[in-house]
Amino acid sequence: MARKVRTEEDDAELDMTPMLDVVFIMLIFFIVTTVFVKEAGVEVNKPDASQAFLHKNANIFIAITEDGDVWLDKRLVDSDSVLVNMERLLKEQPTDYVIIQADIKSKHGLVVEVMDQVKAAGIDRISVAARG
Repeated sequence: MARKVRTEEDDAELDMTPMLDVVFIMLIFFIVTTVFVKEAGVEVNKPDASQAFLHKNANIFIAITEDGDVWLDKRLVDSDSVLVNMERLLKEQPTDYVIIQADIKSKHGLVVEVMDQVKAAGIDRISVAARG
């Protein structure tokens, strides 16, 4: 009887396919479950409030600077085009909540105008951000 001589190379094979399948499935899971927040794109000096609290489910932010600039989705938009931009964002990522970050020195009328356009886009829950 002849004996078969085993070499180290025969024992060193390891199939990586199942591990790669698991890694790709986990990657897809994390991509699908990630919440994308639409930041305003500019920092504003928010007013102080003693009763301010943080909303966890907000993912669209609109910023209004003291100069009257309106920022939405990291872009400077015209105050009259907030409705159109909101409709575009809602098609990409539907939500029922928007936070307006108005500067302490911004005009009240502009804030109300932006709120009105957000309501016209179908969002009923609007908050004005404050420092707490």
